[in-house]
Amino acid sequence: MTSSTEHLGSYPSAAFIGLGNMGGPMAANLVQAGVHVHGYDVVPEAMETARSNGVEVTTDPLEAVAHADVVLTMLPSGQHVISAYQDSPGLLSAARPGTIFLDCSTINISEAQQAAQLAEDAGFRAADAPVSGGVVGAEAGTLAFMVGGESTVFDEIHPLLDIMGARVVHCGGNGLGQAAKICNNMILGISQIAVAEAFVLAEQLGLTDQALYDVVSKASGQCWALTTNCPVPGPVPTSPANRDYAPGFASALMAKDLGLATNALDEQGVDAKLGRLAAAIYSEFAQGEGARQDFSAIINSIRDTSSRQGA
Repeated sequence: MTSSTEHLGSYPSAAFIGLGNMGGPMAANLVQAGVHVHGYDVVPEAMETARSNGVEVTTDPLEAVAHADVVLTMLPSGQHVISAYQDSPGLLSAARPGTIFLDCSTINISEAQQAAQLAEDAGFRAADAPVSGGVVGAEAGTLAFMVGGESTVFDEIHPLLDIMGARVVHCGGNGLGQAAKICNNMILGISQIAVAEAFVLAEQLGLTDQALYDVVSKASGQCWALTTNCPVPGPVPTSPANRDYAPGFASALMAKDLGLATNALDEQGVDAKLGRLAAAIYSEFAQGEGARQDFSAIINSIRDTSSRQGA
């Protein structure tokens, strides 16, 4: 991360709306780099944590936006973003001329495009920049950003994203950052289930977890869901399985992202059987205690179902 605003071009001031588990650390990294950040969140505890990290918090989000050259949002859903932009009075009503609206939430592609259109109709510029890397990446400033927007906007926001992330990719026009994110997470959800099923099968066959890992991690089945997010304790000491599946990336969020993928599959008429099945599996898992566990904990559901079927 940089220690000055020398490379920030015309963005010495930012507003950050949504200071939760992801937005809070991201805002803190901007402050540490010398960016003047005004912030707002509906949760008082999040506001207090942000204040302790140097964010100038306010109880009025419009006040935060009024001071900003770029407005970043990190909110739970697309409807939250759209409502924040346009509800009377909305963020768009308080922004200064020339402001860029940068949404880092993970939402439907159509919602990202609608939010961008609202900003542009009001005379501003906009981009979507969903992230990958979880809370750990947000805290460390090593997130991956997938950006959708005009190339000129991308060039201007790139320095800010560099502060918060280790990889920034321009994916195309508005909404295509979201498209890249949901395609990636559809692959991830499917592969995490496949890895979990393989470990459960190996256990039933008498193969140790370590033996399976040693083979597959160097063979054609190798993938991130195995070598980084291994669903059993032991082979990868840093995986959530060694911390009783404390997330990482919670199953509730995976269920949400796979739901977004399913929406896109429906809209585009894509016959993606595995993607839809993964969405259904995680949707069910996230209805209970699994919602608060890392998504690799899906292995416990597979074990439980397998034991009952074999009884």
